[in-house]
Order: sequence, then structure tokens, then C-alpha cells
Amino acid sequence: MAIIRPGGSTPTYREVVPTRDVLTKADLAELRRSVLGTADPLGVAADVAEAARQGRLQDPDDAGDALTLAAEIAQIRARPDAAMRYADEALAAYPSADDPRAGVVRALRARVMFQAGDRDDEAMAELTALRPLLLTQPDAPAYVSAALDAAGRSAIAETWLSEAVDSLLGERTGVTADPEVGPPDAPGVLFSLLQQRHRVRRNLNLTHDRQDDLADRLENQLVRRAAERQGGDTDLLLWPREEFDSLLAAHPELTDVYGPDWDAHRARLEKELVRLTAAGRTGLGVFRATVAGLHAFAGRRDGDATDAAIRAGYAAEVSARPSSRVPWPPERNDPCWCGSGLKYKKDCLPRSRS
Repeated sequence: MAIIRPGGSTPTYREVVPTRDVLTKADLAELRRSVLGTADPLGVAADVAEAARQGRLQDPDDAGDALTLAAEIAQIRARPDAAMRYADEALAAYPSADDPRAGVVRALRARVMFQAGDRDDEAMAELTALRPLLLTQPDAPAYVSAALDAAGRSAIAETWLSEAVDSLLGERTGVTADPEVGPPDAPGVLFSLLQQRHRVRRNLNLTHDRQDDLADRLENQLVRRAAERQGGDTDLLLWPREEFDSLLAAHPELTDVYGPDWDAHRARLEKELVRLTAAGRTGLGVFRATVAGLHAFAGRRDGDATDAAIRAGYAAEVSARPSSRVPWPPERNDPCWCGSGLKYKKDCLPRSRS
């Protein structure tokens, strides 16, 4: 979501990531969330790429991810030459072509080729080479189908995903029971295939079929198991500041659940995390939530976003995505878990004592 300053102007790169010589994982994550709301996204892409080239990343293994971010920004801003250059550098930065992250970059390269307008055959060759990964990598169905969607080739995505599901399940008529979906924090390949196939088919307005039913059942199974793993802490969601304001603007009745303002929301979470720690819980974290995500979940369940069962299901769904998790607690001098940019000791740490 774009960050908006008072008066409606957009923030600069340095307002999103304060001036420093080294970029951390947290910096890259924050840029990924907010870069399109900055005054100069392409300038951010260039800065991030330069940091990777100069070794100014806290973790050198983040070089490929940083360059991928730069490529994504350039692709979105319709700068195919820059996007391709950054993508090629990202591929070279990963330790091997078998690195799962390399597939994301290759799919992005295909999108850039489609965007160029005269490289469709090359783009399809790139995606065709990635097609075997649909059977082995949980992330592949999302990035391969997204590239085909962007090129207006969703029908091809549906065919590829359907054939991959058939390869894993065997004959459709032979499916008599729900297969294992995988652990709540790492849904398996089959679940990812069915989920993306279900999405593509909805967008194509295709009739709901047996595999779509299976996708719905497996999603419900995953949500139930994630809720059980959370031990009932289904409202342990972090609503970033802009999301929190949007949530209460749309649903003021949720004030009692999440707090009357963002400070109160963060204090509630900090106190609950402290309480759970005192009760012996370990490996705690909060999960970033979005209003769009809550509404989409409610829409799929034909329910109300304010209903406790819907909120619990959405919380469980979010908690099943490792990318949404914010570990707690950070070190005292590390950036606060709430995303304010302040040190933990100066921001949310004292809230548990108020």
C-alpha cells in the first residue's frame, strides 16, 4: 500500500528507508510493500540494485532478492530494458539455476518479454521450460500462472495447471478422498496447484468442477489446522497503520476487537504476546493483515468481514503464509515489529507496561 504523508504528497525513498550504508532484510521487505507509493520508484530500483552490486546488503545472500525487487519495479513501471537487466543480474546472483527463487525471476523475465511486444515466442519458451516445476515447487503455480495471466494467456495456464493436478492425482474419476494438504506453515505442491487452478478458472468464468470442489475442501482443511496450531489466537493479527485506519473506517464496530486507534492496537498485541510468553508459549509472532485480504476471504465464504468466524478463518489463512509472519520479540535495538521504523525499546516494548 502506498504511504501518504500529510497533505497528500508521496514519500521519498529515504522516508521509507532511512539513510544508511547497509540495507537489511527488513528494509527490503518494507520497500517491497511501499515502493510504489514513493516519489520515484525507478530511482528506488536503481538504488537497491546498486546496493546489491556494491555489497551493501546486511546479508550477501539477499543480492538476488534485491535485484529481483528492482526488476519487478521496472517491469511494473513499463521499463522492460531495465527490468531485463536487473533480472539477468538477479539470476547470476543466485547460487545455482536450481535455486527455487530463480524460477520467480525467469517467470518475471517472461513477463518482460511479453511486455516488449515482439518477444512472445521467447517468453513462451521461458515459461515452457519452467512448466516441470509445477510438479515440484509450491511457489511455481503462482508465478507461472501469473505470467501467463499478464499476457492474456490464462487459458494456457488453466490447461497446464489442470494437467499438473492430474499428474499428481491420477485420473480425476479416481479421486475418492482428500489428499494430504501439507503442514499449515508450508502448504504443499498439490494445494498450490489446486488453489491457482481454482483462481484461474474463476477468472475465466468456467463451470465449477470436481477439482474446484477439492480446492475448496483442502483450503478449509488448511484453515482448520492452522487455527488449531495457533491455539485459538485467531485475532493475533497486525494491521499496519494504513490498513488499520482503513479497517476501522469500513468497520467501526471492530474497535472493540482491535482497539480504538493504532497505538491501542499495538499495545494490545504486545501485551498478549507477553502474556503468551509467560504462559510458556515460544516461537511467537504476529501476522500482517490487509483489509482487501479480509474482504476477499469473506467474499469466498459468502460471509461478513465483521463476523468472528470469518475473522478467525482469515487469521488462520494469513498465519499459513510464512511471508506474512513477523517474529516476536525483536532485539531491543532492532526495528520494532509493528513496522513503525523506530527501535523496539523506544516503541512497542514499553506498551506492555502501560
